[in-house]
Amino acid sequence: MKWLNDYRMRFVLIGFVAAIVLGGRAAKADFTFGEITNLGPTVNTGASDAAASLSADGLTLFFSSNRTGGMGKWDLCMVTRETVDGDWGPATNLGPTVNHSSDDWGASISTDGLELYFRSGRNNQNDLLVTRRETINSDWGTPVNLGPTVNSAAKDAYPSISSDGLELYFSSLRSGGFGRPDIWVTQRLTKDDPWQAPVNLGPTLNTAGDDYAPDITDDGLTLIFSSGSPTEWSDLCATTRRTTADPWREPFNLGPVINANKNVNKIDYADISPDGTMLYITCYNRPGGYGDFDIWQAPIIPIVDFNGDMFVDSADMCIMVDNWGKDEPLCDIAPMPFGDGIVDIKDLIALAEHLPPAFLAHWELDETEGSIAYDSVGGHDGMLNGNPLWQPAGGKTGGAIQLDGIDDYVSADFVWEIWKMKISASAWIKGGAPGQVIISQADGMGYGAAWLYADSSSGTLVTRLMDPQPELVSESVISDGTWHHIGLVWDGSYRYLYVDGAEVARDAAALNYTIACDGGLYLGAGKYLDAGSFFSGLIDDVRIYRKALSAEEIEALTQ
Repeated sequence: MKWLNDYRMRFVLIGFVAAIVLGGRAAKADFTFGEITNLGPTVNTGASDAAASLSADGLTLFFSSNRTGGMGKWDLCMVTRETVDGDWGPATNLGPTVNHSSDDWGASISTDGLELYFRSGRNNQNDLLVTRRETINSDWGTPVNLGPTVNSAAKDAYPSISSDGLELYFSSLRSGGFGRPDIWVTQRLTKDDPWQAPVNLGPTLNTAGDDYAPDITDDGLTLIFSSGSPTEWSDLCATTRRTTADPWREPFNLGPVINANKNVNKIDYADISPDGTMLYITCYNRPGGYGDFDIWQAPIIPIVDFNGDMFVDSADMCIMVDNWGKDEPLCDIAPMPFGDGIVDIKDLIALAEHLPPAFLAHWELDETEGSIAYDSVGGHDGMLNGNPLWQPAGGKTGGAIQLDGIDDYVSADFVWEIWKMKISASAWIKGGAPGQVIISQADGMGYGAAWLYADSSSGTLVTRLMDPQPELVSESVISDGTWHHIGLVWDGSYRYLYVDGAEVARDAAALNYTIACDGGLYLGAGKYLDAGSFFSGLIDDVRIYRKALSAEEIEALTQ
């Protein structure tokens, strides 16, 4: 299953990240990054393209480029897309009103989209400027220098405006810092007030080396920046704070997925998407790129398998509850990307988004015609085999499918391949005969099993799930020609059988041997499609859950 493979991969990365120290800053282990991908040829060219800044709606990306046809050595450009999942359109130069014959670099777009801050080399300076527009559809106005309160005689660059527009982070080579350069912040009381004197972020964040190119997240709680010694390429690092009134914490390295091969393929100039789920970075000479500098992206993935058992489930929920109200990095996964220093409702909501869906498949079997039995939940549509008949008015809950007991059955692409995964299955049936099967897992690699079937001698409900364990046999007859609701529950240790909402059998002892079922699913036939296993009668409303349904939940399905 893809979600399990993803989590296996992520957990391997956790161990790798947690075990190393990069650039003097320890790696944080409660998140990882997905595959790094290039933004493509509409953004990147054979020239250099760098320093991305994404708009609040995620539909416009501002960046710097030295491609031909511009106003100066480096110009500010932009690309747009129709949706946040869409492809980027062709790049547009912001034009001569904004760009100058010198370098214009490192834009930061405000949340309202009406201010664009950047560094410019015009007038033989390296100063911070801002260009404004009245609406997002208006032209940009003439850039304005932020003035001597913000800018210094030294190089000031890489601005990042906070979402409320009241903080501007940037890097500067001015005196009074701890290294070359350092990260500073200037504030203003309102958007109509002037910027105040910049403040150095201090020795917790700034080092004796190079600390530059800050990016403040939309919630104001994470600052990502480049950090390193003057003798080697920098790493991307991050610092967090619990609230915007709290001090910044000790920075941590973003780890080897992002900072791999930094001395060969320079990586810096980060920008986090407003929702905290995507990191945009500039990479130098990364294989698969288009030019010297290209812009790439990497999904930010919180680690939610807290106990490392390869599953994201109620056990992880319990760990979060045990750490409720604490400063526990393991469970502090929200707000994205890196938490806020306390385990609270935001983290619970984030965990819930990563829990696998409990409802895996639902074949309502209410079709009136055609050769497909549609799964309304998981997309595991079934194919009719033989010549089953739709009975639109003949089901227990709407329609049903009628099988002839000879060669009729439904086959669906549904693989259950996880050791000890909890699962439940249920269906309404009418008819059948001893030995006939209602639900089975096909014999894909020799490990199929009859999930629900009628005993070959008495017609009582039986399961062979977890084969080669002994079959679990009930004393409840299901092949007497009347409607019955049948159910199977596996809770990771015991199997339970239900008929008409009541428990009719369970294992006497916990099962200590489990095996995967890796073939497709059959409705109305055995795993070998052998004669005698085909069901003769009506099947309706087949459901499968990735959880052990309680007795009360099973009973509710019969109502």
